[in-house]
Amino acid sequence: MSDEDVKYGLAGILADDTAISKVMPEINSLTYRGYKVQDLASECRFEETAYLIWNGELPTQGQLDAFNAHEKRERGLSGDLQNVMSLFNKNAHPMDTLRTAISFLGQEDDTANDSSPEALYDKAIRMYAKIPEIVAGTFRLRNGKEPIAPTEDLAFSENFFHMCFGEVPAPEVIKCFDISMTLYAEHSFNASTFTARTIASSMSDIYSAVTGAVGSLKGPLHGGANEAVMHMLEEVGSPDNARAWMLDALATKKKIMGFGHRVYRSGDSRVPTMTDAFNKMVDVIGSEEAKSYWEMSRILDETMVAEKGIYPNLDFPAGPAYYLMGFEIPMFTPIFVVSRITGWTAHVMEQLGNNKLIRPLSNYTGSAQRNVTPIGER
Repeated sequence: MSDEDVKYGLAGILADDTAISKVMPEINSLTYRGYKVQDLASECRFEETAYLIWNGELPTQGQLDAFNAHEKRERGLSGDLQNVMSLFNKNAHPMDTLRTAISFLGQEDDTANDSSPEALYDKAIRMYAKIPEIVAGTFRLRNGKEPIAPTEDLAFSENFFHMCFGEVPAPEVIKCFDISMTLYAEHSFNASTFTARTIASSMSDIYSAVTGAVGSLKGPLHGGANEAVMHMLEEVGSPDNARAWMLDALATKKKIMGFGHRVYRSGDSRVPTMTDAFNKMVDVIGSEEAKSYWEMSRILDETMVAEKGIYPNLDFPAGPAYYLMGFEIPMFTPIFVVSRITGWTAHVMEQLGNNKLIRPLSNYTGSAQRNVTPIGER
């Protein structure tokens, strides 16, 4: 085997079949179960998208009501998990504490090793209901505040803000957040999803698969990119600096986060919808800070496209949007998990529906065969 035969990063390799999502080149759009993701984000609540990803069809009102009731019954963490979370290192990255908390959920579940379709579906909804509380609790504990319990009176996104801040913000803020949940929910065989499928293929439990996916998503080249975007904006500092900063970064070949994508070549289809929601939220917030981040983002975007023809990806508008909602930067990737738990668990269920152990080959580049000499002769 030669280097020419190796597909580094598995680029271009078809590893399996999936019916969950696809970027359709003919329409340059990410689709979930055949629906354009931007249409789902605009027309549906995140709960409807979650149902679609797991069940293959958009729900009727009756199906959605039953689905939401199921999720609400699963809200709430055990006293043991709450106690463990209170002992976590407050300076640890929230992805580290989230990973540990999901492992704890798994060891609490006596049915963790039941991989029947019904049991997997129940566990998927269980994590979908409990992970927002873990993330919100971490957010508050990191800031010296007591966690706020979930309430069954609020919908998914509203409940998350209630658990984080003790109140529900303006509808435009909720809509922006809810749109981001739909846009981040699923993206085919990305690194974290492939990690989840690889772990599941060994017939390990779904909690292990999700824990592994969290570890993969933490990386700055994957989910951590939305955090990196916000750090970049903080470095830019003001709209007056934005164009010069971008030109200098391009000239010095600095790594610029939030632009380009391995799949999209004509722009990320999720960006216009997220950018529009971000803009409407900025108008409602109305602060000089909000207007500054919006203008900085606009100038950086325009400069990159004009100079290199490279378009922003979803992380570019999502990062500052989450920041202006009141979330500190290390919380951005855990919020990604609040959404992506839907896609991960759908892929675990799909993998186990027709399982083959994932075991690729490698191209050996080490030493030729050698003989061992005794230690005194070396």
